[in-house]
Amino acid sequence: MFSPYYKKSGRADPLDHCALNVALYGPGARWTMTERARGAVRRDADTLQIGPSSVHWTGNALEIEIEEMDKRVGVPWQRRVAGRIRVIPETMNATAFALDPQGLHRWHCLAPRARIEVTMQAPALSWQGSAYLDSNFGAEALEQGFRVWHWSRAHSRKGAFVMYEGIRQSGRPFASALRFAADGTPHEEDVLPPVAPLPNTLWQMERKTRADRGLASVARTWEDAPFYARSTLRSTLYGEPVVSVQESLDMARFASPVVQFMLPYRIPRVG
Repeated sequence: MFSPYYKKSGRADPLDHCALNVALYGPGARWTMTERARGAVRRDADTLQIGPSSVHWTGNALEIEIEEMDKRVGVPWQRRVAGRIRVIPETMNATAFALDPQGLHRWHCLAPRARIEVTMQAPALSWQGSAYLDSNFGAEALEQGFRVWHWSRAHSRKGAFVMYEGIRQSGRPFASALRFAADGTPHEEDVLPPVAPLPNTLWQMERKTRADRGLASVARTWEDAPFYARSTLRSTLYGEPVVSVQESLDMARFASPVVQFMLPYRIPRVG
C-alpha cells in the first residue's frame, strides 16, 4: 500500500505490485522490500508466493519463508536476508472492523495474541517470543480516507489491547480502544484512556497513544521515516502495566512529491 509504483500506476492491478517487507532491528539489522511484478506472484487459498519468498497458512500456523536481498539504492552493499518465521496464534478473532463510516477501509485483527519462532540464516539469528497478526484492506487509497493515524497493541495478562485513532480526510477525528479476551473475542471499551502525547521523531513525525493518566514513555524508536514511525512504549492500560508496539502514519507526507521521489530508493522494483 506504500508502493510508489502502485500509486503512479493508478492502482489498477495490485498483483503487479507485491512485496515482502522484512525489518530486523538491532545488531545485524536488515531491511528489505523488493517489489515484484505479477509474473513473480503465485497464490492460492493457503499460500502467497512472491518471488523466492512465500507466506503459507498450515491450518494452525503462518509460515513465512524469506529469501530476499537488502539492496536499497544508495546502500553500498547487498546483503542476503534469509530464514523462516512461524507465527502460531494463541487466540483467533473472526471480526473485522470498519475504520470509516462508509466501510471503505477495514482492519482485521486475526490473532490478537500469538507466539513466534524465528530462525534466520542470514543474518544468523534465532529467537522465540510474543507476536500479533492483523490485516488492513480497503476500496480506496489510504490517503483518500485518512490524514494521520496512530495505532498501538499490547499483550495483557490474558488477552490484548489495541488502540486506534486518527483524523479522517474529512477532518473528523476517530478513536477506539479494544480489549481482546483470552478466547480472542473483541470488546470495544466505552471509556477511552486519555491521550498520552509522545516526543516527535527525528523526522518530526508526531506520535501519540492512549494510557492511564495520559502517561506513556518511548522505550525505543525502531523505525523513523518521513511519513511513518514504529516504537516500543511503556505505559499502563486499565490498571495493567504493558509494553506496546506503536505506529504513527502521516498520509499527507506519504502523498507529497518529495516522499514519492524518495521511496524508490528505499523500495526497488524488479520484473
